[in-house]
Amino acid sequence: MMMANLPHFIQYQGSKRNLAKHILQFFPKNFNRLVEPFAGTAAISVATSASQISHSFWLNDLNKPLIELLELSIERPDEIADSYLELWNEQHTNSVAHYFEVRSKFNKTNDPKLFLYLLARCVKGSVRYNSEGLFNQSLDKRRKGTRPETMRKNMAGVSSLLRGKCKFTSLDYREILEQVQEGDFIYMDPPYQGVCGNRDSRYLSGINFDDFVLALERLNRKGSAFAISYDGKLGDKAFGKVLPKSLNLERIEIEVGRSSQSTLLGKEEATIESLYLSTNLSKSLMNTKICDFSDIGKKPKQLTLLEKHGEFAAATR
Repeated sequence: MMMANLPHFIQYQGSKRNLAKHILQFFPKNFNRLVEPFAGTAAISVATSASQISHSFWLNDLNKPLIELLELSIERPDEIADSYLELWNEQHTNSVAHYFEVRSKFNKTNDPKLFLYLLARCVKGSVRYNSEGLFNQSLDKRRKGTRPETMRKNMAGVSSLLRGKCKFTSLDYREILEQVQEGDFIYMDPPYQGVCGNRDSRYLSGINFDDFVLALERLNRKGSAFAISYDGKLGDKAFGKVLPKSLNLERIEIEVGRSSQSTLLGKEEATIESLYLSTNLSKSLMNTKICDFSDIGKKPKQLTLLEKHGEFAAATR
């Protein structure tokens, strides 16, 4: 299956769906199970299954309604698609009032079926929570949300790739990392730190930078293989705190593309995201051929990862 055609059941800010073709190039060629402690909408697991690199997945996210929504979408897609159809049809009399009614009900019940509708209708698929942990993102008044038939098709596609292959949990990421086993590969996409501190309105709870570094040190001692999407840049502006060199991780910079917002302002700024590789993973990738997808619309170039002064050359430069 081509990466561009991968199914996704909902637009979700921060999803790595569009970066999957870059990120998967740095995964081991095969492993027993992919573990995602910060699963989000499981875009990387979907891509991994489609690529047949692994057939077993552990999806975890501290946001319990999100994990419950993932489980429903993967294991019982018709049930939640029917619920979405009903909610979508109810909005036509007064879509604004309907949205805020659903939002209020969700904040009382945490019903994942209501959460799906909110994600489909909120601004830019962007999750926002207030200081009390209540969902408070506004309605996107320009559109009515994903059409029910499209939603059903997307869910069926995701389900066909992951159904019966997943473990679902809603635990602190440190509990997950303590339980990983030999043969597991861990992909982490935590909230950016350094910008949002220990709390980010996009997440029910942020993560402490120092705690995260300690957890990575423990993974290193266990000899676990892992990759982390963490910080990034927009032009000269950095987002997120760079992970310390003491962890001995290899840092790859992936050029995502030109920022549309910067283009509107007359600037030529590239968005770059960092991918960190554990030492054992980076060594296993030495001299591996990597595709450079940075020239959109052109045939990908073949690059080779070479060790250079103790660091890898950037994959898409």
